Formats: sequence, structure tokens, C-alpha cells
Amino acid sequence: MGLFESLKAKVQAAAHKVSDALSFDRLKEGLAKTRSAIAARLATIVRGRRLDEKLLSELEEALLLADVGVRTTERIIKGLCARAHRIAVDDPDAVLDAIKAELAERLLAASEQHPYRTELPKPYVVMIVGVNGVGKTTTVGKLAYNFQQEGKRVIIGAADTFRAAANEQLATWADRAGVEVVKQRHGADPAAVAYDTLNAAIARGMDVCLIDTAGRLHTKGGLMHELEKISRVMKKLLPEAPHDVWLVLDATTGQNAIIQAREFAKVTPLSGIIVTKLDGTAKGGVVLAIADEFQVPVRYIGVGERIGDLQRFDAFAFVEALFADE
Repeated sequence: MGLFESLKAKVQAAAHKVSDALSFDRLKEGLAKTRSAIAARLATIVRGRRLDEKLLSELEEALLLADVGVRTTERIIKGLCARAHRIAVDDPDAVLDAIKAELAERLLAASEQHPYRTELPKPYVVMIVGVNGVGKTTTVGKLAYNFQQEGKRVIIGAADTFRAAANEQLATWADRAGVEVVKQRHGADPAAVAYDTLNAAIARGMDVCLIDTAGRLHTKGGLMHELEKISRVMKKLLPEAPHDVWLVLDATTGQNAIIQAREFAKVTPLSGIIVTKLDGTAKGGVVLAIADEFQVPVRYIGVGERIGDLQRFDAFAFVEALFADE
């Protein structure tokens, strides 16, 4: 058994197993462009080679070009050096296996900071944040669908009240997901919407309460005040709310996604990341960079436009799909 399979067996024996992920084939299909940019290139580099300084340098360059990021790439290369004495350095399969194990460990380290909840509070309140244009409102609809498919009653709060047509867009996705939505007029107080949504969730015995927020990152002071106010108002009804704050990022923006994560981390405590549009980019390495640099786990990844294409993130499935045969 290789390093990657040994790590997988050890972790999955002790951890909560995600059971509602999309099919592996769908995940593999969604990561096709990233697989060509990362795994295929790494396989080409190590073929017929020995793990030495020159090869490590080429692997480092390949990871950087795939938007894995400088810090994360350095950690991966350092980890490979540490594993060198335990593998057959002149065996390409062993080297690739060590790379897979290293990638998985980087993703798992982030999850340890905020592990998956095995039991959800009721109502479970999640505030969704992110800049306009990353697919945040669409993602809220898909999240609602995922929870609804698990048999949970879901309500959505349309607290992105400043963006034109945001209410209508969210209402459309809520209708597709078969869940309720609370909205007010354009320009209404977002905190009031969040309060009304949570109040309705409690009164109606809802299981999950999702709050879609505004994404005006260019006014950082205003955004900080707004997010703090939403949290403060909800705590009047439920002191623990929100239980989680998830940031939505667009994979196609590559390193810009890291900049966005850094800015949002300054204004609100993040407990999870959702990476969208992975199927449309070769920059999927940014998933590794974000999770590793901020030590915030990736909760979901978007691998398609359909309502069921929001994948519950699993580090091992992600790495396996990344290195899977065509």
C-alpha cells in the first residue's frame, strides 16, 4: 500500500465519512482542466526520472504555474524531501504517490481547525459571504438544494439587498431547490432580513437557515459594519448564530481568490470555503493554496452549472480525481 492509500485508510477509519458526495466520475469530469494542468504535467515530469534536486525544482515550477501558490508549493516540496528516504526515488509511481499524499495532508491540516459537524444544531445558521460575481447567490441556492436532499427543511434569507435583481435571482434558485426564501424590498436593511429569516426559521422549526449577504468588498469599512451587524442582530434570537461563516471564491480568478480570502478574513471569522467554477478552469490548484494558507477547510466545490453540481468536498476524492486516468 502506497503512502497516499495508507493515509486515506488511517484518516477515514477515524473520521466522519462524507456520504453524500457526487459520483466520482462527475467529480473527475469537473476537474478535467485542472487535471491536465497539474497531474498530467507532474506525471510527465517524473517519468523516467529520479527524485533529485533538479526534479524537485521542476515540480516546484509546475505547482506554481497551477496556482498552488508560493507558500503551499514550498511546503509540498519540503514534505517531498522529508519523504524521500521512505520511497523508491527512482520509481515514478512512488514519487507521484508521495505527491498525492502530500497534497492530501495539506488539505487535511486545514480541516483539523474546523472539522465537519457530525450533528447540526437546529436551526443551523450559515452566513454566506463573497464578492459580487463569484457565484455566491447561485451557490446559496445549490447549498439549499443539498441540504434539502438530505431531508432537511431549509430557509434562505435574501440579505444581499443592494445588488439589482439579487432578490429575484435568489427566489428563482430557492424555487428550483424547493425551499423557502425571506426577502424585502431593494435597499432594505440586510440585518433586518437576516433577523426576519432566523425568526421564521425558529418559529417554523426549520433545520437550516442560510443567509446570503452583500459582496461590496471595495468598501471594506462598510462591509465589516454590515457583517458585524447581521451577526449581532441574529444573536438576539440565537446567541450562537451564525454557527458558520463560509466564503465563496471563484476558482477561475486564480491568485485573486487568495487576495479575496485574505481581505474577508480581516472582517469576519471564516470557518469554511466554497470554491466555484472548478469545471471551467485549469487553476484548480488554488483550492490547495487557499486551504493551506488560511487553514480554513474547503467545504464544497462547484463542478458544473446544474443545481446538483455543488460537491461536498472530500480531500481524498479531490486528489484521486486530480490524478485519475482519463
